[in-house]
Amino acid sequence: MIFSVARLIAYVSEFVTLYPGDLLTTGTPAGVGFGQKPEPLYLKPGDEMRLGVDKLGEQRQTVVAWRHLGDAVLP
Repeated sequence: MIFSVARLIAYVSEFVTLYPGDLLTTGTPAGVGFGQKPEPLYLKPGDEMRLGVDKLGEQRQTVVAWRHLGDAVLP
């Protein structure tokens, strides 16, 4: 990891209130997929990512293709 867990918690807590049991899900730096051997491995639309904790639950995300939102203002 680039930053320590303590630093991540300190940074995120500047913007949101964290409660016991909250999960901070982190990713990997750009280029990690390129370094996979024997072939590079990249996420593509339709791939499913799953993150689970025993006796707690599981979350799933499906990769979608990037699309430009133009100048839309998100809520």
